[in-house]
Amino acid sequence: MCDSDNNQGYIVDTSLTRRSVVLTMSSAAAIAGLPTAALAADVVEKDVMVPTPDGSADAALFYPAGKGSWPAVLMWPDILGLRPVFREMGRRLAGAGYTVLVPNPFYRTRRAPIVTGAFDFNDPKQLQPLLALKATLTDPAVDRDAAAFVSFLDKQKQTNQRKGAGVQGYCFSGPFAFHTAAVRPARVRAVATFHGGGLVTKDASSPHLLIPKTKASFVVAIARNDDQKQPEAKDVLKATFAASKRPAIVEVYPADHGWCVAGSPVYDPVSAERAWAELLRLYRANLV
Repeated sequence: MCDSDNNQGYIVDTSLTRRSVVLTMSSAAAIAGLPTAALAADVVEKDVMVPTPDGSADAALFYPAGKGSWPAVLMWPDILGLRPVFREMGRRLAGAGYTVLVPNPFYRTRRAPIVTGAFDFNDPKQLQPLLALKATLTDPAVDRDAAAFVSFLDKQKQTNQRKGAGVQGYCFSGPFAFHTAAVRPARVRAVATFHGGGLVTKDASSPHLLIPKTKASFVVAIARNDDQKQPEAKDVLKATFAASKRPAIVEVYPADHGWCVAGSPVYDPVSAERAWAELLRLYRANLV
């Protein structure tokens, strides 16, 4: 979820319990005909504080239980922030063999959760404070945070620094994933965005212009209603990836903005599982 333009009529449940999230994801995997074993993998979860140039960011760290080290992944949440559904997504990814950090992007203002209960994107009293928080995340601030988060991951004994790192973003944090790959090109080898907002703009600071600064492979999964509003974006992205010689999959999914995140009324189980499978293929091919 990025802003009111993408979410007319959307009331999001931000308070899904861990049990309800697991049941939702398990059902989604079953509908898509995919195995659910990874959802029950033995994973360690820790609440951590990450030092940044601007303070300390609260975050959740996940990694497989037992001895070993695994590739690092930074998972930026959507605009509603670090909450149960993103904790379960972090846990699920860690169960597939990764050390995963899910930060609170708004740590400068308040600790997570930023929003609890039902959130109505059509209610200005609810939306405006959230957009004010979003405005604090300037490009330089995101760059500082991205570098700090990757550095934190690399300091964990559960991170295998010999293997590349990955980063993924959802909705408003899609651009953050591009920024992370640009500020840490020597580390980030894979980037994924799901219904990312504002990847292509007319500004000199457009995220797509960061692609030549990266050394990663990309998956860009676009919502169909985002594509309807900006049909040229996918072509600009494809052309920029090609000119920069960056491997990339740019695809419009038959689902609406927010489809990957349980708790959204547009959550699409089949498309969400297909996007998850594409994410794992990206990481398995590049985080080596």
